[in-house]
Amino acid sequence: MYAISLGDDRAELRPLEPWHAEEFLAHLDRGREFIGQYIPFGATVTDPASARETLQRYADMRAGDTASYHGIWLDGKLVGGVLALNFDAANGNCEVGCWLEPAATGRGLVTRAMRVLIDWAVEERGIHRVEWVAAAGNTPSLNIARRLGMTREGVRRQAHPYRGVRHDLEVWSILAPEWREARACAAHNDH
Repeated sequence: MYAISLGDDRAELRPLEPWHAEEFLAHLDRGREFIGQYIPFGATVTDPASARETLQRYADMRAGDTASYHGIWLDGKLVGGVLALNFDAANGNCEVGCWLEPAATGRGLVTRAMRVLIDWAVEERGIHRVEWVAAAGNTPSLNIARRLGMTREGVRRQAHPYRGVRHDLEVWSILAPEWREARACAAHNDH
């Protein structure tokens, strides 16, 4: 129904909805091992029914204003996404995250999509604090947090048991005034 351009490379940010179930499943099948290195994202999505169920759960959370999925399409193909979790407009807090299949990495897609999502959260919804949580070994994810201008707040030591290993989780965040300042500096440097 609508799409937001992420640049001149035919990348778009679009709502990721239950009717995308088969496309979502195909995307996860292409990237399952890569995506699942540090997070169990999509591990339960193994057929069209479970894909639809996952997307419906997030559609319901979106309707409840607590979370949302947003797909990244490149050349008309779903290759990843960004999401908002623990969305609490009343208190001005949310968490954001991402996933991407390996063939789409290295293009800045998540960073560009995340800028759109954070702009919306801060400017349209009044979110004051945007948090990013990633496993300490997940360097690509931590690099995105850095590129977005986030501050590393600390480490939750061995907080994430996954695949037989207890991973440290790094907590990063950016506050609305910091986000606006970073965006203003970026806009100034573009001119």
